Amino acid sequence: MTHAAATVTAIPSQPTPLGLLLREWRAARRMSQMDLALEAGVSTRHLSCVETGKAQPSRELLARLADTLDMPLRERNALLVAAGYAPRYSEATLATPAMAPVRQAIDFIIGQQEPYPALVMNRRWDVVRINRATARIVNLARGGMPRHNNILRQVFDPEDMRPVMGNWESLAGDLICHLHNELAATPLDQGLRTLLDDVLAYPGVPARWRSRDPDAYPLPLCTTVFAGGALDGEGHPLRFFSTITTFGSARDVTVEELRIECMFPADERTAERCKALAADSSA
Repeated sequence: MTHAAATVTAIPSQPTPLGLLLREWRAARRMSQMDLALEAGVSTRHLSCVETGKAQPSRELLARLADTLDMPLRERNALLVAAGYAPRYSEATLATPAMAPVRQAIDFIIGQQEPYPALVMNRRWDVVRINRATARIVNLARGGMPRHNNILRQVFDPEDMRPVMGNWESLAGDLICHLHNELAATPLDQGLRTLLDDVLAYPGVPARWRSRDPDAYPLPLCTTVFAGGALDGEGHPLRFFSTITTFGSARDVTVEELRIECMFPADERTAERCKALAADSSA
């Protein structure tokens, strides 16, 4: 009597939540497992065991992997939590007493920008603070403050700031390029993905913006044109170029994610109009 030999099928090892995070980040950085292992100074076998849950990484190893992958502080905390450790980096709101020096620095920067606009955003483009010049110009351009508290929603919504943006297509295209690149750099950020989906759903958005062009890069300086006769009284637009300031070597998640946009007049007519508006408001 003969018996057929039993066939045993090997079940591939499944990645753990930590392994999934590492794989997502390797894909975002276009690194193979071997690339990451070599740059982080760990064996490929050990990294493979970490990704499949066969080995428990130390906090020090996780820090090396995060450094190699150039992960933001928020994502480093997520990596630690996925490995069973407590988060390393704090995330305090700007209103807490510990953040008083940061608030003072922000208020000084945007105050010094007067009579030109300045605003502070978080990682999801939500407006955290504005200076008086921003309020003056937006009120004048739109006839009131924006509907949304999010810069991208303001620019893309036809019922918000979009009608008064004299260079809407170039500005919106540049912002979409920024957003695509940020999402590629932080692929697990569902908030950014939702924001991208929402702004692309507004009417009149070119279909080509739905896909990221890996060879496209945002312009080094963002240009914003506010159009409308009420702005300078003679029908001429106000033109600005912007610079972005971030806090270097931040050890707090909130601080690392803040961006301060300072807008400078791109022509003398804009500069003079901003000065006149500031003088009228203080009279």
